[in-house]
Amino acid sequence: MTRPPRRWDPLRPFDLFTSVVSTAAVLPMSTGAAAAYRTALLTVRPLVIGRRITVRLRTSDLALTVAEFDSRWDASIFAVGHIGTVNITANKVKWAGTELNSIAAKLNNLHVRPSVPPMLVAAPVELTVEIPSGSLDELIRAAEPRVSTEIGDDGVARIRLSRFRSGFVEVDPQLHGNTLWLKPRGLTLGSTRVPVPGLAPAYPVRLPELPYGLTLTSVELGPGVVRVSATLPQWQFDVPRAVLDELINQLSVVGRPLDVIWPG
Repeated sequence: MTRPPRRWDPLRPFDLFTSVVSTAAVLPMSTGAAAAYRTALLTVRPLVIGRRITVRLRTSDLALTVAEFDSRWDASIFAVGHIGTVNITANKVKWAGTELNSIAAKLNNLHVRPSVPPMLVAAPVELTVEIPSGSLDELIRAAEPRVSTEIGDDGVARIRLSRFRSGFVEVDPQLHGNTLWLKPRGLTLGSTRVPVPGLAPAYPVRLPELPYGLTLTSVELGPGVVRVSATLPQWQFDVPRAVLDELINQLSVVGRPLDVIWPG
């Protein structure tokens, strides 16, 4: 006699997550605890994809919708308490009033550090932010009202001064250390475009120091967007039982946006 097929229960993944994350919170730091955290990460995936998350930072809020949550587990290092590599992509991002297309994070060497409370650590973390042309212009205008910027559908950056509305300069951005060099490639006045000689000097823009020890690694242009990549040497997050309980409570409500307070 065959049993009738089990009906899909949307709370079954949540029940599993509650079980394994509670186990991880009370286990001594060992391979068993890391295994529980690993299972928790695997289980949380369907619970967070498509969900709206607000991260409360020191200076502003970061709101986003999780689009991808993938992981690669290395059995050879997992045996000694390491978890592996986790890739997270979010879209519909809003940070400090600025709208971003997406943020992608690659957490390398994710592991559980034996401490009280336990701590999740990743080193390094690779970040890529895609900024639409309109948001980039707002950021630049906030710093320098006399300058406007546009990235066209052809992937070319154009800079215009407020006093020269009929003209603009096409530039190629080149990142060297903490300085962004803007290399002119063309000058347009009205309907006339004049190419700029290759020997024309680039204009240096000294970039401010980024928070949390972030270091810029590349700036690339695309159709209507700029993609900025950065590296964080190490990311760490305390995971005491109280934090896990709060996360479980929020995940238990299907469709409810998550609200996370960033430590520090």
